[in-house]
Amino acid sequence: ASGDGYRFLAEQIMVLDRLNPQIAARLLTPLTRWRNYPAAGERMRAQLERLQALPELSRDLYEVVTKSLRD
Repeated sequence: ASGDGYRFLAEQIMVLDRLNPQIAARLLTPLTRWRNYPAAGERMRAQLERLQALPELSRDLYEVVTKSLRD
């Protein structure tokens, strides 16, 4: 309920994005479903926006994050 799990997942994805961008993009899938969870959706969306704001985001991760926020 606090959003700590979403924050943790986003932090792990940030680390993994430097090592393996394709796996990082796949691990992002649960956060991309933020619209399905009215109670927690805004906390999930906040983590997507946090990832999108990273200056050195891989192309793979950028594509998934941007599409999720746009749709």
